[in-house]
Amino acid sequence: MPRIMLTDNRWFLLLQIMKSTGRVYNKPEHKMTFEGILYRLRTGLPWRDLPPEFGDWSTVYRRFNLWSKKGILNLIFNELANNADFEWIFIDGSIVRAHQHSSGAATTENECIGKSRGGNSTKIHLAVDSGGLPVYFELSEGQRHDIVHAENLVQSLSDVKTVIADKGYDNDNFRAFISLNADKSIIPKRNYGADIAKDTTDWCLYKHRHLVENAFARIKHYRAISTGYDKLSRNYASMLSLAFLMMWLPMHY
Repeated sequence: MPRIMLTDNRWFLLLQIMKSTGRVYNKPEHKMTFEGILYRLRTGLPWRDLPPEFGDWSTVYRRFNLWSKKGILNLIFNELANNADFEWIFIDGSIVRAHQHSSGAATTENECIGKSRGGNSTKIHLAVDSGGLPVYFELSEGQRHDIVHAENLVQSLSDVKTVIADKGYDNDNFRAFISLNADKSIIPKRNYGADIAKDTTDWCLYKHRHLVENAFARIKHYRAISTGYDKLSRNYASMLSLAFLMMWLPMHY
């Protein structure tokens, strides 16, 4: 039997949230289906190679694809993240390599896969709370600059007090935006010179920015996250939501 990841208590919590959406029926096989999706998240293997203990691979994939269309995994993530502490918010972006099999989707969209000299890639734009737990994310092409999605990361959250980011977010317009949506921003200048920002930056708090880097490091333990295998951006986003909700589950049990 392949290794599984959900205890009975954690599955009960997930099931209650799924049922509360009104989009998922309570079926006995859902637990092993969920475990099959988690197995694919961990290993990144093709769906056809899924161990038979989780059920027929096509059934597991179709259910994942259906839940992805309905946004079920993202709803679970958002529900678990309701207990976030917004006193400090850390934001950053991280690039993941897109596998050659992830390109070529039969859509007119780029599916958040960018092409550059380094190859196909996708960028994850992430905000984490004071405890380093994920609260909101967006996807873009790998070559997209972090500042493009910066305002969305802040605007999508409520009651934000302090926004901490690295020099990549050094932008006067973004600082002005933060002043309208939060109490304070801690973003170092790219080139200090005689700028007084060097002396006014809260370097003690800035040192905690490693929390968002830690979050990226944790989810990239999953092969299906560290390399993009999904052709559709919504399916990759659902895998990300699954990885993030697995970070939140220990906080509830």
